[in-house]
Amino acid sequence: MTTTTTASTSGTQGLCRADFEPVRHELERMLAAGEELGASICVTVEGEPVVDIWGGYTDAGRTSAWERDTLVNVFSITKTMTAVSALLLVDRGLLDLDQKVAHYWPEFAANGKAGIEVRHLLAHTSGVSGWERPIELADIYDHESAAARLAGQAPWWEPGTASGYHAINYGHLIGEVIRRVDGRTLGRFFAEELAGPLGADFHIGTDPEHFDRIAPIVPPPPAEFDMSALDPDSVMIKTLTSPLLDYTRTSEAGWRQAEIGAVNGHGNARSIARLQSIVSNSGVLDGRNWLSSKTIDAIFRQQADGLDLALMAPLRFGIGYGLPHPQSAPAVPGGRVCWWTGVGGSFVVNDLDRRVTFAYAMNKMAPGIIGSERADAYLRATFGVIA
Repeated sequence: MTTTTTASTSGTQGLCRADFEPVRHELERMLAAGEELGASICVTVEGEPVVDIWGGYTDAGRTSAWERDTLVNVFSITKTMTAVSALLLVDRGLLDLDQKVAHYWPEFAANGKAGIEVRHLLAHTSGVSGWERPIELADIYDHESAAARLAGQAPWWEPGTASGYHAINYGHLIGEVIRRVDGRTLGRFFAEELAGPLGADFHIGTDPEHFDRIAPIVPPPPAEFDMSALDPDSVMIKTLTSPLLDYTRTSEAGWRQAEIGAVNGHGNARSIARLQSIVSNSGVLDGRNWLSSKTIDAIFRQQADGLDLALMAPLRFGIGYGLPHPQSAPAVPGGRVCWWTGVGGSFVVNDLDRRVTFAYAMNKMAPGIIGSERADAYLRATFGVIA
């Protein structure tokens, strides 16, 4: 197969192997129609990029082009980076998925949480899917105090019995376990153990030197339902509003520099695919054994399958990732596949059967929490080639 690197008249640039041209065409179509503002897509096969394309604009005024090294807040794609960080410690024998969280973080045992295991945190089944009120967004920028608050509160449902998406606090929970085991913060551990060695331009806690490369987020249209009409004490409302994620604040320095391992990772499709190729290649990348087959197998230990209490959508969770589900992720192929998405539409899929990673990042958010029509179109174009 041939590989082309071109700048097209529709505004896309980058590398695209000839057989994957349907992916480029789909991105060009979305850009031309105004569905996308700016975006990047990367597909790796056996760890090597066969698609690495980008196009559009970084700003709503369409004055600044999306460049090769443009970064964007990819929201919950960050959770997959946090998960791989924890799996590194599992692989080294320093962290046990079936051990009690309190074994590593004694304060976490308070208020009925002594039995919660590490796997419950990674699979969103711990019962601790948010903070007790009152809490403001800026309160979670201080990791230690925010983690201490989580340690002191009671679970909102019986741990291990159902998933309740840990929307904003996932990185505080797992990051604190990593800090107790390793001594480094999540952002530093990730940078020194993964992003740095792999040359991946992805950041959990982004230094100001990178700010001029960040494409500001364009928030989605307002929600079609009135959240104030729902039960304020439901798991869903408490999770999604404690604190409320204010998209207008994601361009502030405080947000960007904080280490929020659930939702404030900054990267692009290339860096996402580079890092996640560790998983799609069964733990081996660049000739290095990053994760053993046993640790990779653990990802596919199903922990929950049913209506998620926080998102009120049917989901299947393994360890650190979602597993294929025809309703919540219709464009994700079946098989030995794990995936996740960021609010607004960013997406990553690791297909271990085909040794493929798909990654997509953009700045114009789509409505909804799980995926988008745009992401589905790119996924179908990609896996239509591979199938």
